[in-house]
Amino acid sequence: MPAVIAARARGLDVSDPQPPDTVFLRATRGAYDIIVAMYHDQGHIPMKLLAFDEGVNVSLGLPIIRTSVDHGTAFDIAGTGQARETSLIAAIDVALQMVAARREGQ
Repeated sequence: MPAVIAARARGLDVSDPQPPDTVFLRATRGAYDIIVAMYHDQGHIPMKLLAFDEGVNVSLGLPIIRTSVDHGTAFDIAGTGQARETSLIAAIDVALQMVAARREGQ
């Protein structure tokens, strides 16, 4: 709750902590723009289920913008021609959106 209170003090529209078993369903229905998962499995399991090829991992709180694919390295299919680029393109798109948002905020 301290982080929620601090975010609200900065004028951000932030919800109270939500139960991880329903927050992703509510997000898919438009209740939230972003979900901050405090633990790996709380975030990655539902993300991979809902959007395996479009999921983007964003590292917040860094001095640089860092996005990456959310599905891992796929060593088992590397070099076979089976890998899809959709998650990589999504990660690049999110990074570009973050760059634009930073420029607007300056």
